[in-house]
Amino acid sequence: MFMGDMPELMENILENLINEFYSLYSCALVNRHWCKMSIPILWQDPFSIGQRQNELFFSRLQDLSLSVGSISDLNIENVSILLKILAKDTTKLSTLKLDEFYFDYESELLRALICIIKSQEQLRRFNLVGLEFPTEFQGIISALESQKNSLQEVIIECCECSNEVKVLKNCKNLEILRINDCFNEELLEASLNTLEINKCYSICASDIVQLLTKSGTLLQRLKLVSTDEPILEESLLLETIKSFCPNITYLNLSNITFSTQFFELIDNLQKLQFLTLWYIYEIEDEQKTLVIQFAKLLPLTLQYLDLRYSCLSLYTDSLLNNCYAPLKYLLINYLDNEKKAKALIEFCIRRRSLNYVGVEKCLNLNDNIKKEVERNVTLIACERIVVNC
Repeated sequence: MFMGDMPELMENILENLINEFYSLYSCALVNRHWCKMSIPILWQDPFSIGQRQNELFFSRLQDLSLSVGSISDLNIENVSILLKILAKDTTKLSTLKLDEFYFDYESELLRALICIIKSQEQLRRFNLVGLEFPTEFQGIISALESQKNSLQEVIIECCECSNEVKVLKNCKNLEILRINDCFNEELLEASLNTLEINKCYSICASDIVQLLTKSGTLLQRLKLVSTDEPILEESLLLETIKSFCPNITYLNLSNITFSTQFFELIDNLQKLQFLTLWYIYEIEDEQKTLVIQFAKLLPLTLQYLDLRYSCLSLYTDSLLNNCYAPLKYLLINYLDNEKKAKALIEFCIRRRSLNYVGVEKCLNLNDNIKKEVERNVTLIACERIVVNC
């Protein structure tokens, strides 16, 4: 499909849409060259195809993604026309994403983006992706005050949070906050159902204690992933979750210490259904004993357990032999010896709950053993059953 000349291809598509192009409900404006080819209406006289049809097209958009970096490089007059049209006619967006955002853009462009946000009737999801870690939002986040009755999910990526983010505490229906590779999380204030923080470097517990305590019993889904470094002030984090957030049903933690305090947290989460533990490489002495203790503490509500990318997969047999949770999904690195395979079979027979085992690799298994495993449970690629926050 994409081997031919792209402008000619898009011309054919637009010819077929000439009488009904306004039935398209989503629009992504990304690379400026692709924009000019794929949606040429936006780069000509905006009413050249007919004012009524043009208004219908923009008025029916529900999801809009704007690559701010790309459109800022274009002719400012054309950009202004486009953004003014969006602010006037596109008022029913459910999702708005601003990509490649940087605080030092033309003031006219920033004002237009603010107008687009404020003109929405019921914006539910907002995503801001920074370019070169902007330190200021220039009113973009503050504009979300106008959506405080409808906004449900906010995603902020590659930015330094400023005082503007405090406006989120006024969004009474905000349930989901996702923060990816950002600084200054301590400025965030909200009562949440779902909190997700992903970083390559350390997550500092004191930066997010305010979010956790404010969310309290409302918090049901929590993901704190630090891929390269351990969580700082881990003891504070575990104690805060244990004390303020007992209703968590989904927990994803990485780079934590397999410790008594962690066991106390797990024992306290009696509504837990999904548990993911990655990048756990250091376990205290008496590793097998600790794994057995951990297995016995898993709540009877737990259905999903992901132990990939950690040393816990080494003790799959000990864990399964002592687990009483009615697991439906188990994700592990390897099913690589007969001892683990037999423990898995025995667990399936004993609990009669396990439906799928996601395995990165099956190694060195006798064909007969593997067939016996597959008679009791379905072996499947991990990515097919992963549950995200």
